[in-house]
Amino acid sequence: MVNSSVTIYTLPCLSDNYAYVVYNSANGTAAIVDVPEAGPLVDKISELNVPITDIFLTHHHSDHVDGLADLQAALTDSLSQAPAQVIGARADAHRLPALDRSVSPGDCLTLCGIEGDIYDVSGHTLGHLALHLPSARAVFTADSLMAMGCGRLFEGSAAQMWHSLQQLRSLPKDTWVYSGHEYTTSNMAFTQSLGEDNPAIAARAAQITEDRAAGRPTVPSPLALELQTNPFMRADDPALKAAMGMPGSTAGQVFAEIRARKDKF
Repeated sequence: MVNSSVTIYTLPCLSDNYAYVVYNSANGTAAIVDVPEAGPLVDKISELNVPITDIFLTHHHSDHVDGLADLQAALTDSLSQAPAQVIGARADAHRLPALDRSVSPGDCLTLCGIEGDIYDVSGHTLGHLALHLPSARAVFTADSLMAMGCGRLFEGSAAQMWHSLQQLRSLPKDTWVYSGHEYTTSNMAFTQSLGEDNPAIAARAAQITEDRAAGRPTVPSPLALELQTNPFMRADDPALKAAMGMPGSTAGQVFAEIRARKDKF
């Protein structure tokens, strides 16, 4: 059942990051996903004039957590709020900011009154988590699944990332993907370089070009569209395998080759 009381605000941060404010009008509270910097979040919280109950951190990279201390100070000082609960991966607690609650894949948790599920999406980092809010038709994937792409494999393997994306691929098709960066234009160009004749990719490329020219974010994106146009989600698609000259290869081999080509693109 879709929760009509939930609104998710996409906030550009730093040069190309995104943070999110999840607002639940049913109880008048909100939660935050990732804190690249405090300023845009403080501005939105002030505008909404709502208490922040939870801050969820997807992974330890600095461009997703460095604004936390400033945000916490602003919440308690200038915004006169109670401290928000900081939530992150139990397996990554040693390199995340201090956590009030640590979670593991398979756990369920509630943020600002909204139930969520935790997924291990290791690959970009080990211990990277995704947060799925079924009633909001939303999944926060940060640097695992991105619009028309996926994160670089800084710590994990191609096999781990392919497994992570297969988990996300199994979510309901009407889920919206809230990823961590505005990388879609470059991801689009790379996808086109693979040489597949795919009308869905051509149509999406036109929309991306229009959106970015108008200064509109390309995130979030519909999971259904990622399944049609994101090569990293389609490593087992015969049409893509044929376009890449790998018709007899396994999905794992194709995924690894896509990632290798993207790293050189």
